[in-house]
Amino acid sequence: MTDAGSPAHRFRRVASRRVPLATFLIAIAAGRAHAQAWVPPAGSGSVNFVVQRIDNTGHFLTDGFLAKQGGKSVDSGIAVEADYALTDRWSLSAELPYVFAKYTDPDPPPPFVPFLPVDTCRCWHSGLQDFGLTARYNLVNKAIGLTPSVSVGVPSHDYNYQGEAVIGRNLKELRLAIDAGQRLDIISKRLSVQARYSYAFVQRVLDVPNNRSNAAVEGAFELTRQLSVRSSVFWQHTHGGLRGPAPSRPETFPFGDVNTPELLNEHDRLLRDNNWRVGGAMSYGFSRFDLFASYIAYVRGTNTHAGRAVTGGISWPFELGR
Repeated sequence: MTDAGSPAHRFRRVASRRVPLATFLIAIAAGRAHAQAWVPPAGSGSVNFVVQRIDNTGHFLTDGFLAKQGGKSVDSGIAVEADYALTDRWSLSAELPYVFAKYTDPDPPPPFVPFLPVDTCRCWHSGLQDFGLTARYNLVNKAIGLTPSVSVGVPSHDYNYQGEAVIGRNLKELRLAIDAGQRLDIISKRLSVQARYSYAFVQRVLDVPNNRSNAAVEGAFELTRQLSVRSSVFWQHTHGGLRGPAPSRPETFPFGDVNTPELLNEHDRLLRDNNWRVGGAMSYGFSRFDLFASYIAYVRGTNTHAGRAVTGGISWPFELGR
């Protein structure tokens, strides 16, 4: 075992507090929400159990107008994620979520949107979502951290994706990302900033391009050796996708780009979802495990949901072969 006061032990404790903010539900649109500029030493890892609730309280339309009426739903889920450092540079992580979804709006969607059985019943639907696997290779692991990564997302089965109360988009993805971080020792040894950019190659449907860029900036501060807090800003831009109607452009009503029966059947997973989100998180490290919680608010966007997400969980760090 590593000595409790050694740099390796301290790094393991800090790295285990990465707080996987909404990785398994919001990840459909936002990718991984926490930066990983630094990696743990060889033989270190963690097992994370995450729970999350997302309240979709409306929709941002194509011109940014916030439509508060219609389409409200709730997504909840649990996920298990495991990370392990094969060497001091190579690390792997895998995750699989189980998601619950329910249509909660008292009114049906607009008349031009199909009110599907998955929503009509206003009951819970659930199932395994997408299996995720990520490989990271650290280039710099000092006061500055720099780590590129590649990850894949594969639907666990052929689940339903049509409607509001669905568990995911049922699309394959390949994501390339780079994480960069800087410990601000000149200000405080407890302060750091990180940034992340990722590009997702998303499976095409009906030949509609739907690739995605995601970026995040995060500031973290260790209040004590056990307690840390974080604040983050998230951005997403879809390269392609379908635009819905816009109140400022009457000629786009009622369908926008969704102008064929085939596109109408697929529009739930092909919209041009652009958005900004902000969040805060905190974690507390005990001797054998860490607890974490986070809150994310949907600030603005187009062709996307309005709402909020609350996440909590527990992380068990471990070491093998040390």
